[in-house]
Amino acid sequence: MKYGACTDIGKKRKQNQDSYYINYNDSLPVFVVADGMGGHNGGEIASKITVEVIKNNLEIYLEKVLEGKFHIEKFIRKTLELSNNEIYNTALKNKEYTGMGTTVTMGAILDGKVYIGHIGDSRAYIIRENSIERITEDHSLVAELVKKGTITEEEAINHPQKNLITRALGTDKNPKIDIFEFELINEDVILLCTDGLTNMIKEEEIKNTINDSKDIQDVCNRLINIANENGGLDNSTAVIIKFDKN
Repeated sequence: MKYGACTDIGKKRKQNQDSYYINYNDSLPVFVVADGMGGHNGGEIASKITVEVIKNNLEIYLEKVLEGKFHIEKFIRKTLELSNNEIYNTALKNKEYTGMGTTVTMGAILDGKVYIGHIGDSRAYIIRENSIERITEDHSLVAELVKKGTITEEEAINHPQKNLITRALGTDKNPKIDIFEFELINEDVILLCTDGLTNMIKEEEIKNTINDSKDIQDVCNRLINIANENGGLDNSTAVIIKFDKN
């Protein structure tokens, strides 16, 4: 596997509420992006809680998953539910964090497949040769309007409520988490990213930037730089894994 990751505050925000994680374990790569929300540092805390719970849970279940004693989808769902509980309970105990939450997109590669756990509007993509495919669906008001045919994809780009998400970790006791499974082929590239990146860069340019360089870390840095050059209206984070089955 080849790994790359970076995050940046952007040009307009006063703090970076994004968090990310990679375990750098070729036997079971696990990688995450989370985009926090909430005042009084609540968003930053929510995204960091998610990353910490994932890291801790991975230590507990890594060997069990590899030995086939605990299914990977169950591991992802359980981990994100535990993250949700921790965020939710932290907000209950601290009034200044009321309403805090985070999006999260979590990936794990096992037996030639990538498994994605997802809630919110951060995204997972597969870049394969000259194509880019979005795996996840945004949980946002604008995405729902597009699905209903109320607005077009083009209208969604500059919609005044495009940042209003409809699902997040920490805002509900029983969050609905999407799980996706995708068969990989050699040299597939998996991108997890927050909306600070995808709001600033079109998918075609993301694909071209990834295909223009063999250095995965360099690709991450270039994507963040482009997002900032295009305005940098939000924090942006990119995590990239290049699949190598050998």
